[in-house]
Amino acid sequence: MLTIKTAVKACVTTAALTSAIGLSSAAVAQEVTIGVSIPAATHGWTGGVNYHAEEAKKRLEELYPDIEITISTAGTAGEQANDLEDLVSLRNIDALVVLPFESGPLTDPVRRVKESGVFVTVVDRGLTEEGIQDLYVAGNNHELGRVSGEYIRERLDDQGDIVVLRGIPTVIDDERVQGFQEAIEGSEVNILDMQHANWNRDDGFEVMQDYLSRFDNIDAVWAQDDDIALGVIEAVRQADREDELFIVGGAGMKDIIKRVMDGDELVPVDVLYPPAMIATAMDLTVQHFVSNGPVLGEYILGSPLITQENAEQYYFPDSPF
Repeated sequence: MLTIKTAVKACVTTAALTSAIGLSSAAVAQEVTIGVSIPAATHGWTGGVNYHAEEAKKRLEELYPDIEITISTAGTAGEQANDLEDLVSLRNIDALVVLPFESGPLTDPVRRVKESGVFVTVVDRGLTEEGIQDLYVAGNNHELGRVSGEYIRERLDDQGDIVVLRGIPTVIDDERVQGFQEAIEGSEVNILDMQHANWNRDDGFEVMQDYLSRFDNIDAVWAQDDDIALGVIEAVRQADREDELFIVGGAGMKDIIKRVMDGDELVPVDVLYPPAMIATAMDLTVQHFVSNGPVLGEYILGSPLITQENAEQYYFPDSPF
């Protein structure tokens, strides 16, 4: 198996990536149907995923007339599992690009798709068992946590009280937390509490309200995700505690990056985790059918720290996320 494991600068455009991996308008040997299964746009990051999936579909179908791409969105893990069955039985797909709603409940459904002979690309949220997918495309979740933890540790000079708001219980959430904890290990940075906020603004608001009511001193907040961070910002604002702490989010939402650009002391940095990775996954899946070389293994994007000095290059005001 050829492993494609690399860190690429997250601001690389999809067009540049297409060129870099050698895609061309050469004819496909046969008609190919690719199914793309992603969560519905329940929060900003998945809204970005939906946007980039649709843009990639238009671009790839124009480039390759013999390739048809069908996109399905699901609001629950059960709905997504049903979508996968339909993609195989009704659409007769040759390849699947799937960003699981949740890791555990989608592992068996994705395995069944693979057992039917379909090429499988898993995006972002890894399955709970190894060896099922042909290709895995993701951001570097461990690095996102590590970069966040290193910044907080350095900013607090190795000591302080912090709170953590996790995402949805998934493999990537665990990886981020592991990276974060490794980064602060050996310091006197103390985690007061760590709760799931499900990558959701409203949940972030509620969890942060609870933290603010229970803890008189909070030096920093790791929100793990920019949607969560927006809820945290509102809770902190309503409690009139903006001057007591700072917030580190993650993903690269334009609203957060704009705050970083403007020098907002409450949100001094962000850590990138681009929703455009779905387009990367679709490009590479197409490459499986048009290339004379293998496309298997892992393709991992980097998670750079976004600061006021470099924020402009990551700011896309017309993006939905």
